[in-house]
Amino acid sequence: MGPYEYVVEQIDGDYARLRRVDEPEEDLKLVARALLPEDIGEGTKLKYEMFEYTVID
Repeated sequence: MGPYEYVVEQIDGDYARLRRVDEPEEDLKLVARALLPEDIGEGTKLKYEMFEYTVID
């Protein structure tokens, strides 16, 4: 399961829409904000590994 890299494309209330970096043509992934780091914003890059999201540079 991963690791996969995502970019936060849109924040919509309690949810964020993520785009997978290596598959940009795929649909956006809808993820509850409670599962993501608190300090994210649109354009933030995330790594998903072992059922956990972390911010990357």
